[in-house]
Amino acid sequence: MRGLKRRDVPFLAAAAAVLGLDQLTKALVSRLMEVGQYYPSDDWPLRLHYVTNTGAAFGILRDQTAFLIVTSVIGIAAIVYYWRSQHQPWPVALALGMMLGGAAGNLLDRIRLGHVVDFLSFPHYPSFNVADSSIVVAFVLLIGYQLLWGERQREKVAEVAGRDDPGADG
Repeated sequence: MRGLKRRDVPFLAAAAAVLGLDQLTKALVSRLMEVGQYYPSDDWPLRLHYVTNTGAAFGILRDQTAFLIVTSVIGIAAIVYYWRSQHQPWPVALALGMMLGGAAGNLLDRIRLGHVVDFLSFPHYPSFNVADSSIVVAFVLLIGYQLLWGERQREKVAEVAGRDDPGADG
């Protein structure tokens, strides 16, 4: 295995931070709350609500743990493959690391517990956890990066490719 390189740091640090925070918060909620319990009172916009989820997002695919484990492993492999396939700018590496940490956190729950621990709750919205939040934030970061800087990167690549092509005009 190759040694750790500077480009690996944002990816691995984000993955480790998300995984650690996710597992820590789930352990605290599981230890300090009863399943179904809310904290604090109803008038708070964001509350803790300890629930277990045997399905995927929004409770779909309920009790399909084996299928969800397999798809999680495939998703993790895809994230790592995409990250390793080419040099990623640090914002992309950071977002991919966040996705990896989130996917790994929920996968660990499924393997260890047979369900995922969810505990963050907004009114009229299903409960979720740090892993879920990280995956969503990472997805938004990737889209934002592509919209704001992706075109500039493609232009730079095309410009360099044009200089390297002796038949190109210019």
